[in-house]
Amino acid sequence: MYSVDLYARVRRACHVDGMSARAAARHFGIDRKTVSKILKHSIPPGYQRSGSPSRPKLDAFTGIIDQILQDDKRVIKKQRHTSKRIFERLRDEHGFTGKLTIVSDYVRAKKRRTQEVFVPLSHAPGHAQVDFGETLGFIDGIECKLHYFAMSLPHSDAFFMKAYPAETTEAFCDGHNAAFAFFGGVPLSILYDNTAIAVAKILGDGKRQRTRIFSELQSHYLFEDKFGRPGKGNDKGNVEGVIGFGRRNFLVPAPRFDSFDDLNAWLEQQCLKRQDDIVRGHSETIGERLMRDLDALMALPATPYDACDKVSTRATSISMVRYRTNDYSVPVAFAHHEVQVRGYVHEVVIGCGTDVIARHARSYGRADMVFDPIHFLPLLEQKVGALDQAAPLQGWDLPDEFAMLHRLLEARMGKPGKREYVQVLRLLETFEMDHIHGAVRQALDLGAIGYDAVKHLVLCRIERRPPRLDLEFYPFLPKALVETTKAASYCALLSGEAA
Repeated sequence: MYSVDLYARVRRACHVDGMSARAAARHFGIDRKTVSKILKHSIPPGYQRSGSPSRPKLDAFTGIIDQILQDDKRVIKKQRHTSKRIFERLRDEHGFTGKLTIVSDYVRAKKRRTQEVFVPLSHAPGHAQVDFGETLGFIDGIECKLHYFAMSLPHSDAFFMKAYPAETTEAFCDGHNAAFAFFGGVPLSILYDNTAIAVAKILGDGKRQRTRIFSELQSHYLFEDKFGRPGKGNDKGNVEGVIGFGRRNFLVPAPRFDSFDDLNAWLEQQCLKRQDDIVRGHSETIGERLMRDLDALMALPATPYDACDKVSTRATSISMVRYRTNDYSVPVAFAHHEVQVRGYVHEVVIGCGTDVIARHARSYGRADMVFDPIHFLPLLEQKVGALDQAAPLQGWDLPDEFAMLHRLLEARMGKPGKREYVQVLRLLETFEMDHIHGAVRQALDLGAIGYDAVKHLVLCRIERRPPRLDLEFYPFLPKALVETTKAASYCALLSGEAA
């Protein structure tokens, strides 16, 4: 292709200086047809194909290529055919004799024609979009996957983010509670993808059958729900952009925090700081446009939704209840009973009837057994032979004085001593550890080794009165011999003979 400079010189020579096309061709060393073309155009017009290219070797195989590309739409992107792989299949399976280039050109053009085109959207105030993202981070020094909930308000581009150990039903509900509290209201509608947390089934007419938990959440806050097309994340492009923005700007490098609470407090501050920015195409800050969103939000209900997953099950013969692949203990009195489990983000609460019978820190491992040793003490009091091998007591972090009390009781009293030690531990069912620890330490100092003595000392500490132990009940205390005073002893002292 000739340069614009040559076009200018040829055109000036012919149109201004009066040079003929033949003379211009000789003068500039180009063909007369080229001179005629230059005189018709002020700049190089570029190459324009007059018709479709002829592909005699490929035309018989285009139907096979089209079918391969159509089938690829039903598999994950990483497993779809490349142009090279299509060429190899045509060559090996169908006897194609052409080259890779014409196959690549056809596949590129075919994909370009089938790419989706989008309509720019305008978002009214008061509507939201929700999604989850994930990345890696360090919590309490341990590397783990962070699943972060994001709610965006597309009108203002304001958003809220909160991280969780896993993308679970309770995290989904807790994220809504936190986002609504952050914005101070409930959006008129929320757009979701077809997450299994919210959608139990997509019906034939495009309608959705909601899950029980999502229906409860919606009934509590009264927002309208909307769902994107299956597999089309671009239907909620605003929050998809927030997911990427948050990962790039807040979570790179991998965040390091002592707890999820610390991480989420920091993320909330970043969301607030973001409101001072001005997004391209707008003259107002995000915070200024957010005011229109906030004016359109619905009022919050009096109490937030109880953000938990509810499961009914039965306690086993070893007083354990299974929830999400992990087992949690309940008091032995509730073994074999029907119980209700409420799984929160950081806690598991177990109830029987109207009573809460156990609370545990939530475990996100697999096949973990989470014990509360106090749950098993009534049974161990009856089966003291299992005391040393009892799994719930292994790793129980008790002060050193408890181990010393255990050794002394067992050494002096044998099996009854074990039972008395369990009875001392059962004081933890009623009293605080500080009072019991102090009483055990005081009992060891006094040499009053026994359950009754420890209980008496605990009560004295709580009631702030001095202890009064009956020494007759503690045969291991050192005994003092006190004799009756005699008059002769005084005479001996007076005469100096006692010295």
